[in-house]
Amino acid sequence: MTLVAGLGCQRGCDVHTLLSLFDAALAEGGIERRHVTALASIDRKRDEPGLLALAALLNLPLHCFSAAGLGVYADRLSHRSAVAFAHTGCYGIAESAALALAEHLTGAPARLLITRKKTAQATFALACAD
Repeated sequence: MTLVAGLGCQRGCDVHTLLSLFDAALAEGGIERRHVTALASIDRKRDEPGLLALAALLNLPLHCFSAAGLGVYADRLSHRSAVAFAHTGCYGIAESAALALAEHLTGAPARLLITRKKTAQATFALACAD
């Protein structure tokens, strides 16, 4: 099974905030960090220092998708954010990115294993595909 973490964050969100959310969400879901295959986000965050630092710290690849590429997942989200749409053009970055990458890596339908978890600065979701 392929597990992919989707992440969204405000500009300037630091690696410690992202790691704390990542670890807390996985712990709540009873999933060990080592089972996560890759990280995903929106292409606007491709150069975000906190996300890049998290990927380096976890030794995981970070894949980024366009808003249009994430938009096709809108009907599968647990939460549709009008604020996210206004800023990015998609209704949910973490869940959409996790689903997109899990399906991209496996060629199989993905589902959300952990729906959106949110802090003041970041969002996290975990998708899986066989």
